[in-house]
Amino acid sequence: MEQNKSFWSKFKSVFLNLIGPGFFLFDMVVDVWSVVSLYQQEAYIFLGPFVVILLGSSILVNAFSLLWYLEKDAKETRKERYLKNLRSLKILHVFQLGVPLRYASVLNTSIGGCSCNEIYTKDQVKYLKNDLSILRVIETFSESAPQLVIMLAIIFQRGEVELIPFLKAFCSVAALSVSVTMYYRSLRSSPATKAEPSWGSSAVYFLWNLLLIGPRVAAVALFASVFPCYIAAHFLCSWMVLFLCAWRLNTKFTKSAVEKCLYKATVGLIWYFSWFYLVTGRKKVAQILYHIWIVLDIGILCGVWVWQMKKSPPYFHLPIDPIVIFCVVTLLPIVGVVLMLIYYKFCHPTQDEPDGPTVTPKQDDQHSSEKESESPEQFISDNKGMRNIETDVLMVTLEHYNHGFRSLCGSENKSLESPEKFIGVNKRMRNLDANFF
Repeated sequence: MEQNKSFWSKFKSVFLNLIGPGFFLFDMVVDVWSVVSLYQQEAYIFLGPFVVILLGSSILVNAFSLLWYLEKDAKETRKERYLKNLRSLKILHVFQLGVPLRYASVLNTSIGGCSCNEIYTKDQVKYLKNDLSILRVIETFSESAPQLVIMLAIIFQRGEVELIPFLKAFCSVAALSVSVTMYYRSLRSSPATKAEPSWGSSAVYFLWNLLLIGPRVAAVALFASVFPCYIAAHFLCSWMVLFLCAWRLNTKFTKSAVEKCLYKATVGLIWYFSWFYLVTGRKKVAQILYHIWIVLDIGILCGVWVWQMKKSPPYFHLPIDPIVIFCVVTLLPIVGVVLMLIYYKFCHPTQDEPDGPTVTPKQDDQHSSEKESESPEQFISDNKGMRNIETDVLMVTLEHYNHGFRSLCGSENKSLESPEKFIGVNKRMRNLDANFF
Protein backbone atom coordinates (compact mmCIF):
# COMPACT_ATOMS: atom_id res chain seq x y z
CA MET A 1 0.00 0.00 0.00
CA GLU A 2 2.81 2.40 0.89
CA GLN A 3 4.57 1.55 -2.37
CA ASN A 4 1.40 2.36 -4.33
CA LYS A 5 1.05 5.68 -2.52
CA SER A 6 4.69 6.46 -3.20
CA PHE A 7 4.27 5.59 -6.89
CA TRP A 8 1.18 7.77 -7.31
CA SER A 9 2.87 10.61 -5.43
CA LYS A 10 5.82 10.44 -7.83
CA PHE A 11 3.52 10.18 -10.84
CA LYS A 12 1.51 13.20 -9.66
CA SER A 13 4.71 15.21 -9.20
CA VAL A 14 5.91 14.39 -12.71
CA PHE A 15 2.48 15.14 -14.21
CA LEU A 16 2.30 18.55 -12.49
CA ASN A 17 5.77 19.38 -13.74
CA LEU A 18 4.59 18.60 -17.29
CA ILE A 19 1.90 21.30 -17.11
CA GLY A 20 4.40 24.16 -17.34
CA PRO A 21 6.09 22.94 -20.54
CA GLY A 22 2.66 22.13 -21.98
CA PHE A 23 1.42 25.70 -21.48
CA PHE A 24 4.72 27.01 -22.82
CA LEU A 25 4.27 25.07 -26.08
CA PHE A 26 0.59 26.09 -26.27
CA ASP A 27 1.59 29.75 -25.85
CA MET A 28 4.08 29.40 -28.72
CA VAL A 29 1.37 27.92 -30.98
CA VAL A 30 -1.05 30.73 -30.08
CA ASP A 31 1.61 33.37 -30.80
CA VAL A 32 2.31 31.92 -34.25
CA TRP A 33 -1.43 31.68 -34.98
CA SER A 34 -1.95 35.30 -33.90
CA VAL A 35 0.86 36.56 -36.15
CA VAL A 36 -0.53 34.62 -39.13
CA SER A 37 -4.07 35.89 -38.45
CA LEU A 38 -2.97 39.53 -38.27
CA TYR A 39 -1.02 39.10 -41.50
CA GLN A 40 -3.99 37.54 -43.30
CA GLN A 41 -6.24 40.35 -42.06
CA GLU A 42 -3.68 42.89 -43.35
CA ALA A 43 -3.65 44.57 -39.93
CA TYR A 44 -0.07 45.73 -40.39
CA ILE A 45 -0.39 48.62 -37.94
CA PHE A 46 -0.90 46.07 -35.16
CA LEU A 47 1.24 43.28 -36.64
CA GLY A 48 4.46 45.30 -36.31
CA PRO A 49 4.12 46.03 -32.57
CA PHE A 50 2.90 42.48 -31.99
CA VAL A 51 6.07 40.96 -33.48
CA VAL A 52 8.29 43.50 -31.68
CA ILE A 53 6.65 42.57 -28.37
CA LEU A 54 7.19 38.86 -29.05
CA LEU A 55 10.87 39.28 -29.87
CA GLY A 56 11.56 41.82 -27.14
CA SER A 57 9.94 39.69 -24.43
CA SER A 58 11.81 36.57 -25.54
CA ILE A 59 15.15 38.42 -25.54
CA LEU A 60 14.44 39.90 -22.10
CA VAL A 61 13.50 36.57 -20.51
CA ASN A 62 16.47 34.73 -22.02
CA ALA A 63 18.80 37.54 -20.95
CA PHE A 64 17.72 37.09 -17.34
CA SER A 65 18.02 33.32 -17.65
CA LEU A 66 21.56 33.50 -19.01
CA LEU A 67 22.66 36.09 -16.45
CA TRP A 68 21.40 33.86 -13.64
CA TYR A 69 23.24 30.87 -15.05
CA LEU A 70 26.49 32.80 -15.44
CA GLU A 71 26.37 35.00 -12.36
CA LYS A 72 29.60 34.96 -10.38
CA ASP A 73 29.59 33.42 -6.95
CA ALA A 74 32.31 32.81 -4.39
CA LYS A 75 31.31 29.14 -4.19
CA GLU A 76 32.53 28.17 -7.67
CA THR A 77 33.49 24.57 -8.26
CA ARG A 78 35.16 22.79 -11.14
CA LYS A 79 31.86 21.81 -12.75
CA GLU A 80 30.45 25.31 -12.39
CA ARG A 81 33.49 26.82 -14.09
CA TYR A 82 33.22 24.17 -16.81
CA LEU A 83 29.53 24.89 -17.33
CA LYS A 84 30.05 28.63 -17.50
CA ASN A 85 32.56 28.12 -20.31
CA LEU A 86 30.22 25.92 -22.33
CA ARG A 87 29.41 27.59 -25.62
CA SER A 88 26.29 25.46 -25.93
CA LEU A 89 24.70 27.22 -22.94
CA LYS A 90 25.15 30.65 -24.50
CA ILE A 91 24.14 29.40 -27.94
CA LEU A 92 20.89 27.99 -26.52
CA HIS A 93 20.03 31.38 -25.06
CA VAL A 94 21.00 33.20 -28.25
CA PHE A 95 18.45 31.01 -30.05
CA GLN A 96 15.91 31.80 -27.31
CA LEU A 97 15.93 28.30 -25.82
CA GLY A 98 16.82 29.24 -22.25
CA VAL A 99 13.33 28.66 -20.85
CA PRO A 100 12.91 25.23 -22.53
CA LEU A 101 16.30 24.30 -21.07
CA ARG A 102 15.06 25.19 -17.59
CA TYR A 103 11.88 23.19 -18.11
CA ALA A 104 14.00 20.25 -19.28
CA SER A 105 16.07 20.55 -16.10
CA VAL A 106 12.95 20.43 -13.93
CA LEU A 107 11.58 17.41 -15.82
CA ASN A 108 14.95 15.68 -15.73
CA THR A 109 15.11 16.23 -11.99
CA SER A 110 11.56 15.06 -11.37
CA ILE A 111 11.72 11.94 -13.57
CA GLY A 112 15.22 11.16 -12.34
CA GLY A 113 13.93 11.26 -8.76
CA CYS A 114 11.20 8.77 -9.63
CA SER A 115 13.48 6.33 -11.44
CA CYS A 116 16.34 6.59 -8.96
CA ASN A 117 14.49 6.23 -5.69
CA GLU A 118 13.99 9.98 -5.23
CA ILE A 119 17.61 11.05 -5.52
CA TYR A 120 16.28 14.55 -6.14
CA THR A 121 13.88 15.64 -3.44
CA LYS A 122 10.74 17.70 -3.71
CA ASP A 123 12.56 20.72 -2.32
CA GLN A 124 15.14 20.47 -5.08
CA VAL A 125 12.46 20.52 -7.78
CA LYS A 126 10.86 23.47 -6.02
CA TYR A 127 14.23 25.21 -5.90
CA LEU A 128 14.65 24.87 -9.66
CA LYS A 129 11.11 26.10 -10.32
CA ASN A 130 11.66 29.32 -8.34
CA ASP A 131 13.60 31.00 -11.13
CA LEU A 132 11.04 29.75 -13.65
CA SER A 133 8.24 31.42 -11.67
CA ILE A 134 10.09 34.76 -11.80
CA LEU A 135 10.71 34.37 -15.54
CA ARG A 136 7.02 33.59 -16.11
CA VAL A 137 5.99 36.82 -14.37
CA ILE A 138 8.42 38.79 -16.54
CA GLU A 139 7.02 37.09 -19.65
CA THR A 140 3.46 37.75 -18.51
CA PHE A 141 3.86 41.52 -18.37
CA SER A 142 6.35 41.92 -21.21
CA GLU A 143 4.46 39.73 -23.71
CA SER A 144 1.01 38.51 -22.67
CA ALA A 145 -0.35 41.79 -21.28
CA PRO A 146 0.78 43.96 -24.26
CA GLN A 147 -0.55 41.33 -26.68
CA LEU A 148 -3.91 41.40 -24.91
CA VAL A 149 -3.97 45.20 -25.19
CA ILE A 150 -3.42 44.91 -28.96
CA MET A 151 -6.15 42.30 -29.40
CA LEU A 152 -8.65 44.32 -27.34
CA ALA A 153 -7.79 47.48 -29.26
CA ILE A 154 -8.57 45.63 -32.49
CA ILE A 155 -11.91 44.46 -31.06
CA PHE A 156 -12.88 47.98 -29.93
CA GLN A 157 -11.71 49.60 -33.15
CA ARG A 158 -13.65 47.20 -35.38
CA GLY A 159 -16.73 47.22 -33.20
CA GLU A 160 -16.75 43.46 -32.61
CA VAL A 161 -18.98 43.90 -29.57
CA GLU A 162 -19.99 40.25 -29.29
CA LEU A 163 -20.01 37.84 -26.40
CA ILE A 164 -17.31 35.41 -27.65
CA PRO A 165 -14.51 37.99 -28.12
CA PHE A 166 -15.13 39.44 -24.68
CA LEU A 167 -15.18 35.99 -23.11
CA LYS A 168 -11.82 35.29 -24.72
CA ALA A 169 -10.52 38.61 -23.41
CA PHE A 170 -11.78 37.83 -19.90
CA CYS A 171 -10.09 34.42 -19.97
CA SER A 172 -6.85 36.10 -21.06
CA VAL A 173 -7.04 38.60 -18.18
CA ALA A 174 -7.79 35.73 -15.81
CA ALA A 175 -4.70 33.94 -17.15
CA LEU A 176 -2.60 37.01 -16.29
CA SER A 177 -3.95 36.96 -12.73
CA VAL A 178 -3.35 33.21 -12.48
CA SER A 179 0.29 33.74 -13.49
CA VAL A 180 0.72 36.35 -10.74
CA THR A 181 -1.04 34.09 -8.23
CA MET A 182 1.17 31.12 -9.08
CA TYR A 183 4.22 33.31 -8.58
CA TYR A 184 2.76 34.30 -5.21
CA ARG A 185 2.30 30.65 -4.25
CA SER A 186 5.81 29.81 -5.45
CA LEU A 187 7.17 32.71 -3.41
CA ARG A 188 5.48 31.58 -0.21
CA SER A 189 6.19 27.87 -0.69
CA SER A 190 9.85 28.26 -1.67
CA PRO A 191 12.56 26.99 0.68
CA ALA A 192 13.31 30.61 1.55
CA THR A 193 9.87 31.01 3.13
CA LYS A 194 7.81 29.02 5.57
CA ALA A 195 4.90 27.05 4.17
CA GLU A 196 2.50 26.89 1.26
CA PRO A 197 -0.34 29.42 1.39
CA SER A 198 -3.92 28.30 1.74
CA TRP A 199 -6.12 28.19 -1.33
CA GLY A 200 -8.44 30.71 0.34
CA SER A 201 -5.73 33.38 0.56
CA SER A 202 -4.67 32.50 -3.00
CA ALA A 203 -8.25 33.05 -4.19
CA VAL A 204 -8.39 36.49 -2.55
CA TYR A 205 -4.99 37.32 -4.03
CA PHE A 206 -6.23 36.24 -7.47
CA LEU A 207 -9.42 38.31 -7.22
CA TRP A 208 -7.83 41.60 -6.26
CA ASN A 209 -5.19 41.19 -8.95
CA LEU A 210 -7.94 40.41 -11.48
CA LEU A 211 -9.82 43.56 -10.49
CA LEU A 212 -6.67 45.67 -10.84
CA ILE A 213 -5.04 44.15 -13.93
CA GLY A 214 -8.29 43.78 -15.93
CA PRO A 215 -9.37 47.46 -15.81
CA ARG A 216 -5.78 48.57 -16.45
CA VAL A 217 -5.53 46.47 -19.61
CA ALA A 218 -9.03 47.57 -20.69
CA ALA A 219 -8.24 51.28 -20.18
CA VAL A 220 -5.01 51.07 -22.19
CA ALA A 221 -6.83 49.14 -24.95
CA LEU A 222 -9.68 51.69 -25.08
CA PHE A 223 -7.21 54.54 -25.43
CA ALA A 224 -5.22 52.62 -28.07
CA SER A 225 -8.39 51.97 -30.09
CA VAL A 226 -8.96 55.72 -30.67
CA PHE A 227 -5.36 56.95 -30.51
CA PRO A 228 -3.16 54.04 -31.67
CA CYS A 229 -0.20 56.34 -32.38
CA TYR A 230 -0.23 58.02 -28.97
CA ILE A 231 -0.32 54.87 -26.83
CA ALA A 232 3.39 54.34 -27.46
CA ALA A 233 4.12 57.84 -26.15
CA HIS A 234 1.96 57.19 -23.09
CA PHE A 235 3.78 53.94 -22.39
CA LEU A 236 7.27 55.41 -22.83
CA CYS A 237 6.54 58.43 -20.61
CA SER A 238 4.95 56.26 -17.91
CA TRP A 239 7.75 53.69 -18.11
CA MET A 240 10.47 56.32 -17.75
CA VAL A 241 8.81 57.72 -14.62
CA LEU A 242 8.33 54.24 -13.15
CA PHE A 243 11.90 53.26 -14.03
CA LEU A 244 13.27 56.33 -12.25
CA CYS A 245 11.11 55.53 -9.22
CA ALA A 246 12.38 51.95 -9.21
CA TRP A 247 15.96 53.17 -9.61
CA ARG A 248 15.72 55.37 -6.51
CA LEU A 249 14.30 52.56 -4.39
CA ASN A 250 16.57 50.17 -2.56
CA THR A 251 16.68 46.59 -3.76
CA LYS A 252 18.86 43.58 -2.95
CA PHE A 253 17.72 41.40 -5.82
CA THR A 254 21.16 41.33 -7.44
CA LYS A 255 24.67 42.72 -7.02
CA SER A 256 25.56 42.94 -10.71
CA ALA A 257 25.31 46.48 -12.12
CA VAL A 258 24.08 45.27 -15.51
CA GLU A 259 21.47 42.95 -14.04
CA LYS A 260 20.43 45.62 -11.54
CA CYS A 261 19.73 48.09 -14.34
CA LEU A 262 17.92 45.47 -16.41
CA TYR A 263 15.90 44.32 -13.40
CA LYS A 264 14.71 47.81 -12.47
CA ALA A 265 13.83 48.56 -16.08
CA THR A 266 11.76 45.37 -16.08
CA VAL A 267 10.09 46.36 -12.82
CA GLY A 268 9.09 49.64 -14.47
CA LEU A 269 7.52 47.61 -17.28
CA ILE A 270 5.63 45.41 -14.81
CA TRP A 271 4.45 48.44 -12.85
CA TYR A 272 2.81 49.77 -15.98
CA PHE A 273 0.25 46.99 -15.57
CA SER A 274 0.45 45.73 -11.99
CA TRP A 275 2.18 46.19 -8.65
CA PHE A 276 5.39 44.23 -8.02
CA TYR A 277 7.19 43.98 -4.68
CA LEU A 278 10.61 45.63 -4.96
CA VAL A 279 11.78 47.18 -1.71
CA THR A 280 12.04 46.06 1.91
CA GLY A 281 11.41 49.44 3.56
CA ARG A 282 8.55 51.94 3.21
CA LYS A 283 6.82 49.65 0.74
CA LYS A 284 3.41 50.66 2.11
CA VAL A 285 3.96 54.27 1.10
CA ALA A 286 5.24 53.21 -2.34
CA GLN A 287 2.30 50.85 -2.83
CA ILE A 288 -0.26 53.49 -1.81
CA LEU A 289 1.23 56.09 -4.14
CA TYR A 290 1.37 53.55 -6.96
CA HIS A 291 -2.31 52.57 -6.68
CA ILE A 292 -3.38 56.21 -6.45
CA TRP A 293 -1.48 56.86 -9.69
CA ILE A 294 -2.84 53.77 -11.44
CA VAL A 295 -6.48 54.63 -10.59
CA LEU A 296 -6.02 58.22 -11.78
CA ASP A 297 -4.31 57.07 -14.98
CA ILE A 298 -7.11 54.61 -15.70
CA GLY A 299 -9.64 57.41 -15.23
CA ILE A 300 -7.71 59.73 -17.58
CA LEU A 301 -7.34 57.11 -20.32
CA CYS A 302 -11.02 56.17 -20.15
CA GLY A 303 -12.04 59.84 -20.00
CA VAL A 304 -10.10 60.61 -23.18
CA TRP A 305 -11.76 57.60 -24.86
CA VAL A 306 -15.26 58.80 -23.85
CA TRP A 307 -14.47 62.32 -25.08
CA GLN A 308 -13.32 60.97 -28.45
CA MET A 309 -16.37 58.69 -28.76
CA LYS A 310 -18.70 61.63 -28.10
CA LYS A 311 -16.75 63.91 -30.42
CA SER A 312 -16.47 61.43 -33.30
CA PRO A 313 -19.04 58.64 -32.90
CA PRO A 314 -17.97 55.31 -34.39
CA TYR A 315 -19.58 53.79 -37.45
CA PHE A 316 -20.89 50.89 -35.35
CA HIS A 317 -23.44 50.92 -32.55
CA LEU A 318 -22.24 50.46 -28.99
CA PRO A 319 -24.71 48.39 -26.95
CA ILE A 320 -23.50 50.15 -23.78
CA ASP A 321 -23.17 53.89 -23.31
CA PRO A 322 -19.52 55.06 -23.10
CA ILE A 323 -20.28 56.79 -19.79
CA VAL A 324 -21.35 53.45 -18.30
CA ILE A 325 -18.16 51.80 -19.55
CA PHE A 326 -16.15 54.66 -18.05
CA CYS A 327 -17.82 54.21 -14.66
CA VAL A 328 -17.35 50.43 -14.62
CA VAL A 329 -13.69 50.51 -15.69
CA THR A 330 -12.79 53.22 -13.16
CA LEU A 331 -14.75 51.70 -10.25
CA LEU A 332 -13.44 48.14 -10.60
CA PRO A 333 -9.84 49.04 -9.60
CA ILE A 334 -11.20 50.83 -6.53
CA VAL A 335 -13.00 47.61 -5.58
CA GLY A 336 -9.76 45.77 -6.23
CA VAL A 337 -7.88 48.11 -3.86
CA VAL A 338 -10.51 47.49 -1.16
CA LEU A 339 -10.15 43.74 -1.66
CA MET A 340 -6.37 44.14 -1.51
CA LEU A 341 -6.68 45.89 1.87
CA ILE A 342 -8.85 43.02 3.09
CA TYR A 343 -6.18 40.57 1.95
CA TYR A 344 -3.42 42.44 3.79
CA LYS A 345 -5.57 42.66 6.90
CA PHE A 346 -6.63 39.01 7.18
CA CYS A 347 -4.62 36.85 4.73
CA HIS A 348 -1.15 38.34 4.29
CA PRO A 349 1.57 36.37 6.12
CA THR A 350 4.01 37.89 8.56
CA GLN A 351 7.60 37.00 9.24
CA ASP A 352 6.67 35.97 12.76
CA GLU A 353 4.52 33.08 11.59
CA PRO A 354 5.94 29.79 12.94
CA ASP A 355 5.42 27.87 9.72
CA GLY A 356 8.86 26.31 9.67
CA PRO A 357 12.58 26.98 9.61
CA THR A 358 13.95 29.94 7.74
CA VAL A 359 17.38 30.86 6.51
CA THR A 360 18.53 34.39 7.22
CA PRO A 361 20.92 36.22 4.91
CA LYS A 362 23.60 36.12 7.60
CA GLN A 363 23.28 32.36 7.99
CA ASP A 364 23.34 31.92 4.23
CA ASP A 365 26.50 34.02 3.87
CA GLN A 366 28.17 32.06 6.66
CA HIS A 367 27.19 28.86 4.89
CA SER A 368 28.63 30.28 1.67
CA SER A 369 32.03 30.87 3.26
CA GLU A 370 32.07 27.31 4.52
CA LYS A 371 31.35 26.02 1.02
CA GLU A 372 34.31 27.84 -0.49
CA SER A 373 36.72 25.21 0.84
CA GLU A 374 34.69 22.36 -0.65
CA SER A 375 36.53 20.09 -3.06
CA PRO A 376 35.05 19.40 -6.52
CA GLU A 377 34.58 15.73 -5.61
CA GLN A 378 32.19 16.72 -2.83
CA PHE A 379 30.09 18.87 -5.15
CA ILE A 380 27.26 16.44 -5.95
CA SER A 381 27.19 14.58 -2.65
CA ASP A 382 26.81 17.82 -0.69
CA ASN A 383 24.55 20.03 -2.79
CA LYS A 384 23.65 22.72 -0.30
CA GLY A 385 24.89 25.90 -2.06
CA MET A 386 22.82 28.19 -4.17
CA ARG A 387 24.44 27.32 -7.49
CA ASN A 388 25.24 23.64 -6.88
CA ILE A 389 21.83 22.09 -7.48
CA GLU A 390 21.18 24.18 -10.58
CA THR A 391 24.55 23.34 -12.11
CA ASP A 392 24.25 19.65 -11.20
CA VAL A 393 20.90 19.33 -12.92
CA LEU A 394 22.15 21.14 -16.00
CA MET A 395 25.14 18.82 -16.18
CA VAL A 396 22.82 15.84 -15.97
CA THR A 397 20.54 17.35 -18.62
CA LEU A 398 23.34 18.15 -21.07
CA GLU A 399 25.51 15.05 -20.53
CA HIS A 400 23.08 12.21 -19.83
CA TYR A 401 19.91 13.10 -21.69
CA ASN A 402 20.58 10.72 -24.59
CA HIS A 403 21.44 7.87 -22.19
CA GLY A 404 18.06 7.94 -20.46
CA PHE A 405 17.15 8.82 -16.94
CA ARG A 406 18.00 5.32 -15.70
CA SER A 407 21.67 5.95 -16.32
CA LEU A 408 21.63 8.32 -13.37
CA CYS A 409 21.64 5.28 -11.11
CA GLY A 410 24.50 3.52 -12.90
CA SER A 411 27.97 2.81 -11.61
CA GLU A 412 29.43 5.74 -13.47
CA ASN A 413 27.48 8.13 -11.25
CA LYS A 414 28.18 6.66 -7.82
CA SER A 415 28.31 10.09 -6.27
CA LEU A 416 24.57 10.38 -6.87
CA GLU A 417 23.65 7.27 -4.85
CA SER A 418 23.31 8.79 -1.42
CA PRO A 419 22.95 12.56 -1.54
CA GLU A 420 22.28 14.45 1.64
CA LYS A 421 19.04 16.26 2.25
CA PHE A 422 18.77 19.44 0.21
CA ILE A 423 18.52 22.63 2.26
CA GLY A 424 19.61 25.20 -0.34
CA VAL A 425 17.93 28.57 -0.62
CA ASN A 426 17.39 30.46 -3.84
CA LYS A 427 18.84 33.90 -3.04
CA ARG A 428 16.67 35.69 -5.59
CA MET A 429 13.54 34.16 -4.10
CA ARG A 430 14.80 34.93 -0.61
CA ASN A 431 15.28 38.62 -1.48
CA LEU A 432 11.87 38.80 -3.17
CA ASP A 433 10.44 37.08 -0.11
CA ALA A 434 11.87 39.85 2.10
CA ASN A 435 10.25 42.44 -0.18
CA PHE A 436 6.97 40.53 -0.09
CA PHE A 437 6.74 40.68 3.69
